[in-house]
Amino acid sequence: MMAMDIAATGMQAQQTNVEVISNNIANMNTTAYSDRRPEFTDLLYENLKRVGTNSSDNNTIVPSGIQIGLGVKTVAVYRLTNQGSLTNTDNTLDLAIQGKGYFQVTLPTGETAYTRDGSFQLSPTGQIVTQNGYTVQPGIIVPNNATGVTINSNGQVSITLDGQTTPSVAGQFQLAIFPNEAGLEAQGNNLYLQTASSGTASTGNPGAPGFGTVLQGFLETSNVNVVSEITNLISAQRAYEMNSKVIQASDEMLQTVNQLKS
Repeated sequence: MMAMDIAATGMQAQQTNVEVISNNIANMNTTAYSDRRPEFTDLLYENLKRVGTNSSDNNTIVPSGIQIGLGVKTVAVYRLTNQGSLTNTDNTLDLAIQGKGYFQVTLPTGETAYTRDGSFQLSPTGQIVTQNGYTVQPGIIVPNNATGVTINSNGQVSITLDGQTTPSVAGQFQLAIFPNEAGLEAQGNNLYLQTASSGTASTGNPGAPGFGTVLQGFLETSNVNVVSEITNLISAQRAYEMNSKVIQASDEMLQTVNQLKS
């Protein structure tokens, strides 16, 4: 009886579904978190009577055949890249990206990671870094005697020094965009790495054609829709229960067969 194995694949798929939903809900307050969505596909089919074969010597054709599906499997967990809402923090080094693009971060390994989490801080040397102390490219330094830092929508960083009235340019942020953002590999800590699926990064100043702009004093919130996630969770739970009922029914049918044999 294949029903047990088929239902087992359904339970495994819904378990994955619940795990993805759980991760979404857990990260509902994570800065710039992107909602995930599992995608499923049916497994191979067993052909008991192949469609389109001859059913007689007179060349009559089987119109539909008999195909028994073998269940379901998870093929992807897709990352939804639609932008989250922007929240005002009034923090000088908090930056939100409006539109497409990622900040570039240098990891301790020398690799470049990408993030939309713009909750930046200063290192002991005055360099703009992430919350984990990783350098935000291109490594802009704010001097100790700076009395003000202004970052315009095009990513240009201007600082006002003590005793001066005219701001000076300290550096220029650049953003990276990808042909397929969903193909980036999540590393945790709100960081992503480029992969063959994401395509090669294209870099440019904020506000350039195809690139978003930067908003100082704001952060992008998670794009998780909690109401939808709770609805999806209930649906996944019911689907899991129905698959378990199939296993129970199959077991009862097998018990009936065993009783007939005895």
